[in-house]
Amino acid sequence: MTGRIDPHDIVLGIDPDRDWHVALAWAADEAHRRRLPLRLLLAVPPQHDTQHLDDTPRQLALRRAGAERLGMAQDWVRERHPEVGVSTDLLGGFPAHVLGTASRHARMVVLGSRHLSRTAEFLSAGSTVVPVTAQAHCPVVVVADAEHITQQPPYIVVGIDGSPSSTAALAFAFDEADLRGASLRVVSVWQPPLLLLHDEDVALQEQRALLAEATAGLAGKYPDVTLTHEIPMGHPVEELAQAAEHALAVVVGRRGRGGYTGMRLGSVVHGLLHRAHCPVITVAGD
Repeated sequence: MTGRIDPHDIVLGIDPDRDWHVALAWAADEAHRRRLPLRLLLAVPPQHDTQHLDDTPRQLALRRAGAERLGMAQDWVRERHPEVGVSTDLLGGFPAHVLGTASRHARMVVLGSRHLSRTAEFLSAGSTVVPVTAQAHCPVVVVADAEHITQQPPYIVVGIDGSPSSTAALAFAFDEADLRGASLRVVSVWQPPLLLLHDEDVALQEQRALLAEATAGLAGKYPDVTLTHEIPMGHPVEELAQAAEHALAVVVGRRGRGGYTGMRLGSVVHGLLHRAHCPVITVAGD
């Protein structure tokens, strides 16, 4: 059941305590689109108190239940996409650490989300979304809700701010839009400072120049992707979430030095994980 993670694998973290079909469907469809193998990973946490309680029966029960869940998920993927190579890993350890380690060798990591409040997310012992998103070495996709596209043509939103991480996010977003035959809305949210050092029109022109420069080379590489530039004014979380209300996904960078920093994870990334209803894809910069 276990094996070395191939650098081309899409890794899905299976949560044994919640329904996994929504995130599994996204991961299976993405593996099908990219013609990549899918690895299903489930981590069984260690026993709580080795000094006073023999937790071996419980651990064995958890491993049996985990193996059963992985088998069901594997069968489900094979029925949905028979041509996708799917394998499973049942590992011991805390899920966030196990998935963070797996991200070193994976093409991307996919997680489900319970849409917990920020406080609940931090206090939840089984929380994986925040730590994995913050620490992963590859793109992380957080899928909270089933795909509900009501707007045609389908589109993807990417937020950029000039940072290296947003440059990486933009490249990923172009590739994803091209794979899906979707249009791409490139959004640079403008937050006017309390004191403008120069004319507002000049500031907006600088934003437009940033967008044009950032997308120039990629637009030529992906000629079939319909591209729009948008510069809304307001808070980045609210503006990006609103732009992505009917999107296939919203893509943002993490660990950048631009406007998407503020917490270790990034205030905008963290906000979108709890605000957006479409998949949130975060991409680390170099």
